[in-house]
Amino acid sequence: MGGHTDYNEGLVLPLAMDRCSVLAARPDELVRVRSLELEGLLEIPADGSAEPRSVGPSWGRYVAGVVSELAARGRPAVGIDAVLASDVPIGAGLSSSAALEVAVALALAGVAKWDIGRVELARACRAGEERGTGVPCGIMDQLVALAAVDGAALLVDCRSLETTAVPLPSSLAVFAVHCGVSRALASGDYAQRRDACAALARELGIATLRDATPEQAREHALARHVVTENARVLEAAEALRTDDRVRVGQVFLASHASLRDDMGVTTPELDLMVEELVASGAYGARLTGGGFGGCVVAVADADRAIAIAETAMRRYRAQTSLEPTLYECRPFGHGGELAEPG
Repeated sequence: MGGHTDYNEGLVLPLAMDRCSVLAARPDELVRVRSLELEGLLEIPADGSAEPRSVGPSWGRYVAGVVSELAARGRPAVGIDAVLASDVPIGAGLSSSAALEVAVALALAGVAKWDIGRVELARACRAGEERGTGVPCGIMDQLVALAAVDGAALLVDCRSLETTAVPLPSSLAVFAVHCGVSRALASGDYAQRRDACAALARELGIATLRDATPEQAREHALARHVVTENARVLEAAEALRTDDRVRVGQVFLASHASLRDDMGVTTPELDLMVEELVASGAYGARLTGGGFGGCVVAVADADRAIAIAETAMRRYRAQTSLEPTLYECRPFGHGGELAEPG
């Protein structure tokens, strides 16, 4: 829960799924990274002097951005010779870029025997993505990758960066379904929404839309989404704590409607997938990620989740000729671990 609220210093309720980006690295003079899934070799100086947006391959810009941000925070200029492997889907709204950034940041910190703490590391990864790609993303993805708790969602205040674990009932399944249309935040739609939120906050004389009054929220769609979404995040957290899954589903659907009607970031395909999942028996569903394609996330009884997903995907496929993909999600503890060889 929590769409387009993190960069407005609002509340979010993500969980980390059991997919990972893994970087096998050893110290080197340069930062040299190869990917097992993507083409190209990145080679840049270890001191952060490379301009991230000028490097190739394109995925290397995330790496270069993190290198630059860590250097600005005082990391010693120790390089890595590394190989990257990842099973996080790309362009699905499931935080593949944050997974890459966190893996790189942990490896760079590890080889340099340098530690700035997980919250500051998340800040550096978020800033590194913006520096490398120009996308002014929020901090939710990077922070949950570093701070998630096994079996729980993570309630995050994106102003204070305070986090609270919210355990999920074991009999409740959370799963994602890709609508068959990939998203690309670098295309500009996401940045336009963030810029519009910042401009509205300035117009209203407030720091961010989190601070909008009820009157301001009623009069301005973007403010209305942020204020009501923050309330929905708290409602979803409480519903999970009490195992009120009907209420969780209702909050999911209200969130998706707000993202569609007030924020304007859904697509016909995402809307249809939500409808079919609910018609097939899910308690609720909503888009996940920045929108404009990618995945929806749904909640259902664990013993029926796969059947519900398969039914919805079959109906969706028949109507769109698109090929949806199911991603089962186990709420995973933070993947931000550094393992020594041997």
